[in-house]
Amino acid sequence: MSTRYRCPNCKTNRSRFNIIEQVAYAVKLDPQTGDIVEQYESGESPGPLHKVYNGPEKRLQCAVCGLNENEQTFIKFGEA
Repeated sequence: MSTRYRCPNCKTNRSRFNIIEQVAYAVKLDPQTGDIVEQYESGESPGPLHKVYNGPEKRLQCAVCGLNENEQTFIKFGEA
């Protein structure tokens, strides 16, 4: 199923977009060096002090004006 997008900023672009797929992975860093000490596999619990990422998997950027927003913003504006 295809999705219609429209930029809510420039209001004219309906065809030129950059689709940004986000991949999040949990890590534990050394506070002094910033090196990765531990990387957690998907499904593995990083512990009680580490919140799991629950943001959008996909973001869109208008290739005309550069607006970078959640995909749902462009979808809702494309329905109008």
